[in-house]
Amino acid sequence: MRIASGEHDRLVPVASMPQTEAACFGVYNRPKFGRCRLARLSRLTQTPADSALANQQRGRSALAADSSLDVECEMEKKKEMEKEMQMVKIDVSTTLAEAVNAFPHLAHEFERRSLDYCCGGARTLGEACALLGVDPQVTVVELSALAATSGSGSGSAEWTTMAADVLVDHLEATHHRYLWSEMPRVTALVDKIVSVHGDRHPELVEVASCFGQVRSDLEPHMLKEERMLFPMIRDLATSTGMPSFPCGSLQNPISVMLSEHDAVGDLLTRLRGLTDGYTPPTDGCASYAACFAAMAELEADTHLHIHKENNVLFPMVVRLEAERAAMK
Repeated sequence: MRIASGEHDRLVPVASMPQTEAACFGVYNRPKFGRCRLARLSRLTQTPADSALANQQRGRSALAADSSLDVECEMEKKKEMEKEMQMVKIDVSTTLAEAVNAFPHLAHEFERRSLDYCCGGARTLGEACALLGVDPQVTVVELSALAATSGSGSGSAEWTTMAADVLVDHLEATHHRYLWSEMPRVTALVDKIVSVHGDRHPELVEVASCFGQVRSDLEPHMLKEERMLFPMIRDLATSTGMPSFPCGSLQNPISVMLSEHDAVGDLLTRLRGLTDGYTPPTDGCASYAACFAAMAELEADTHLHIHKENNVLFPMVVRLEAERAAMK
């Protein structure tokens, strides 16, 4: 790479260039700028004197170097082709969980279409559409068009690449922290709109009761995960052998968590129905709208939260436990 320096230019090897300086010249922020292209670029940017000296020094080793470079280039091309072949395609046989893992931005679209990708993540798009009574082919075409705008599709959502111990840290820091902070705020908003609008909207009493059930289910559920299940998962992930757990197999507490997820999912479905899809009435105040918007956001975050556990973390833990047990 040539950098202007006074009257003369100087040639700075990319490998010896500080990262901050190299980044300014676009070296470190080009993920497809492979070694073979960098090597060929360095040849193009050499001065005549540099080239003459290099030619004298290379001799027969140049042929071997070029051959090695060609092999690396071919390997890069092969990896790109394999990546393309692994791309998740949206069709009727794609499961809802696979689609969201490959195209995370589709989670919002699934919410809008009432496609249950968390507790029902194992269903294919065809099966899920049949349950809703919608045309699966039309849905596939529409979702494929949306997926094509994301530039992903290789199962690259961040949570799919995390080790089990890293994923539980992520769940606690992201979704658990959000719920611990947000549920008391939503409860306060619900209580407020019930006191102000309850006479004209008696259904709010039922809304408040349903949300109270959601909260009373989620809070002890998260405590069980944080104090019992997640620490055991960390032990399993970081051990070289098979740890001994008081619950026996981790599939036992996992089955309890799955059942509790189903229960919370049912409550959220009921809450959505009671609020007409979180749509405030025309005579609702700003607090009414804020309360329903907060509920909608909490529902969406909890769906993604449950998806990461049901469809990514728990299957990973079951596989890891089986691998550790086989090592005995």
